[in-house]
Amino acid sequence: MLSKKKIHPIEKAGFHPRNKHGVRYDFKQLIAICSELAPFVKLNNYQDESIDFFNPEAVKMLNKALLKHYYDIENWDIPKNYLCPPVPGRADYIHHVADLLLSDNSGFQKDKLFPGERIICIDIGVGANCVYPIIGIKEYGWHFVGTDIDIVALESAQKIMEANPFLKDKLELQLQPNKRNIFQDIILEDELFDVTICNPPFHASLEEAQAGTHRKLKNLTNKKVIRPTLNFGGQNNELWCEGGEEKFIADMIWQSKKYATSCFWFTSMVSKQSSLKSIYRLLEKLEAVEVKTIPMVLGNKTSRIVAWTFLKPEKQKKWKNERWK
Repeated sequence: MLSKKKIHPIEKAGFHPRNKHGVRYDFKQLIAICSELAPFVKLNNYQDESIDFFNPEAVKMLNKALLKHYYDIENWDIPKNYLCPPVPGRADYIHHVADLLLSDNSGFQKDKLFPGERIICIDIGVGANCVYPIIGIKEYGWHFVGTDIDIVALESAQKIMEANPFLKDKLELQLQPNKRNIFQDIILEDELFDVTICNPPFHASLEEAQAGTHRKLKNLTNKKVIRPTLNFGGQNNELWCEGGEEKFIADMIWQSKKYATSCFWFTSMVSKQSSLKSIYRLLEKLEAVEVKTIPMVLGNKTSRIVAWTFLKPEKQKKWKNERWK
């Protein structure tokens, strides 16, 4: 049964002003640049062009088209069952981190934001999709070190880099040999990084991840779901870890203290509001000099970025003068 056609606003609510994905998808334009998307685009009940967002292959093709159209990425692909993240949300994280750096760098012309060529970012858990480095390099010219504990994921990211020469001089991929470590063996002695980013595993177990997907699908379809499919895919280490995001971020904070003078800003996505209390408590215990919480609201999804630094004001000033000017 068809429903009356919806009238949608041109711009999507909540997106960062510089996010290129803050407007509704133009599927004709996306199909023109990525014909592989065409079979997945259909008219929905409201007579709008859309895809089935519960179909992993459809979601992958949409992301492939978005990356090609907005970021000039050719031959993007990921192995079966690996995480296919929503590109618009990943872009928002990058743009908010850019603002974080800009807030500490008022000496530069705002139209240039800051000297991207000098910014070095660690992407913790770069994944097979390599999306954060793609956006950060294309939008701001940053340099990236992408880390992961999964060799297959890194091989996939390597293929994406080799297929797109503009990434090669800006991206270095590193295997984290010990899954309990985050910065050890990545940040070496005398190395300096300007910022770290991370989208930590959300769930505390595989069962919790499957149950969460089941609830989501049931709420959206009002039907009983026997075998829920993770529409964005994902390996176990991408979706869950012991203790969930709260423990993962706590481990990151503890370990970041050891590298207090090696990086200006440490940041992480925090999906659960309930995780914040323990995060703030731990940062206070470890005497973080400054903590910032950056809200992100994309459609019906609310999350936030938590950023912290251990650099004292005089060290921050020296860092800016020596690295950013």
